[in-house]
Amino acid sequence: MRQVKEVIDLSCDDETLKFELMQNCIKHMAENFGKDSQPNKLATEVNQYIKKQTNCADAYFNQKEMSNEIALSLMPKVNNILKSNDSLETYVKVAIVGNILDFGVYNINTDFKKLIEDNLNRNLVINDIEEFEKALNSHDEVLYLVDNAGEIVFDRLLIEKIMEYGVDVVVVVKSGPIVNDACLKEAIDVGLDEIAEIITVGSDSGGIVKEMISRDFKRRFQESNFIVSKGMANYEGLTEMNLKGKDVFSLLCSKCKPISKNLDVDVESFVLKKL
Repeated sequence: MRQVKEVIDLSCDDETLKFELMQNCIKHMAENFGKDSQPNKLATEVNQYIKKQTNCADAYFNQKEMSNEIALSLMPKVNNILKSNDSLETYVKVAIVGNILDFGVYNINTDFKKLIEDNLNRNLVINDIEEFEKALNSHDEVLYLVDNAGEIVFDRLLIEKIMEYGVDVVVVVKSGPIVNDACLKEAIDVGLDEIAEIITVGSDSGGIVKEMISRDFKRRFQESNFIVSKGMANYEGLTEMNLKGKDVFSLLCSKCKPISKNLDVDVESFVLKKL
């Protein structure tokens, strides 16, 4: 609910329209929420509705720019950590700490730089690192589903580490803006196109929503036997997909109670889990 309010605040200066949008968003969620509903699908529908009604295609444009700047400013500290311990697990932890840069969960006034600095040395509560390394030694290509802007700065470090195993990386971004998720522009801004192929999911969905992804991405997903997924929305979406026969790993910070309960961890836990 807080995310919906913030998106509306960022998208619209008309107080009457804001109130109307809030009413309609709450009504839509009330009418469509149920035991079998997909939270990331509902969130996507709400965001799409707000964009259409406000004619604001990218409400979090400034926040995404700021996220990349924050992450880049932390690179000296991150590089020092990696120099002292360049293990695969350390790169995974660095990639996960970037998942904190999430305007869909934290308030837009959050001091993200301090929050990330305070969490750079956190341990993994779920740690399937041995299975992850085994997968890296067993495949020659991986689909890497990124999550947020800023976070992708740290993803690049893990991607480069993955490539040391002889694995080609295909980075997957959103086709259009939703909250501060990374799109093609943000990925190019941090140079992901210099080291990997970049494709889109074919929609502006929050995470992977199977009813919304493009035919091309669905084909790439079905053909891929190795998938790395960043963030909670992608984790939610993958639970609706057929993962049989695939090595799928979710890397995230569990920032809400439902995801934490599902994973059986405390809120704000760092997780590397094989699905």
